Amino acid sequence: MADCRQLLQEGCAALNLEISEDKVTKLLSFIDLLAKWNKAYNLTAINNKQEMVGLHLLDSLTVLPYLNGQRIIDIGTGAGLPGIPLAICRPDLNFTLLDSNAKKTRFVQQVILELNLPNAQVIHSRAQDFQPATGFDTVLTRAFADLSEIIVLVRHLAAINGKLIAMKAKCSEQELGKVSLPKDIIPVKIPGVAAERNLVCISL
Repeated sequence: MADCRQLLQEGCAALNLEISEDKVTKLLSFIDLLAKWNKAYNLTAINNKQEMVGLHLLDSLTVLPYLNGQRIIDIGTGAGLPGIPLAICRPDLNFTLLDSNAKKTRFVQQVILELNLPNAQVIHSRAQDFQPATGFDTVLTRAFADLSEIIVLVRHLAAINGKLIAMKAKCSEQELGKVSLPKDIIPVKIPGVAAERNLVCISL
C-alpha cells in the first residue's frame, strides 16, 4: 500500500488539498475494504488498488472545495462514492449516502462501522421515494441521467438555497440548454486520470 499512499498524497497535493495523515490512512483503509468485498459483491469494475486511488478517491475529493452547508446527500452512492471519502475528510459535516441497491448499502454501512464515521448514515431507497424531514444543503450525484431528469428526481431533497453538484464526464450544449436554473460548469483534472471530468453546480 506504500505506492497507493504516495499516489494519494501526490494527488491531494496536485488538487491543493491538505489531508492529514490519519485521514489518508482511513481513505486507504476504505479501498482495502472495497477491494476485499468486491470479490464477493461486485461493487466496482476496478480491482486494482492503485487505479482505485485515482478513479475513486481522488475523483471523489475533487468535490471537496464546492460543498455547500452542513447537510450533504450523496444520491446513488453505490460503493460509497463520493460520500465516504468526503465524510472521512470533512468530519464536521453530515453525510447521508442513499442507494436503492441493498447489497451496496450493506457494504457502505459496514464501512461506516469499521472506519468509525459517526457523521455518515446510509439510506436504502430510491431518490424519488425518500422524503427527508429536513432538506439538504448539497445534493451530490455521479450523473446517471440527463441533467434535467436528475433535477426532477432530486429537487425535493434540497433545502432552500440548496445546490446540486452533478459529477459528469462531458457536458453537451444540448443537455445544458435544457436546464434553466443558474449553473456553473467546473472542469476538474484528476491527477493520473486522462478522462475528462466536470462538476455541474446547479442552484435548486
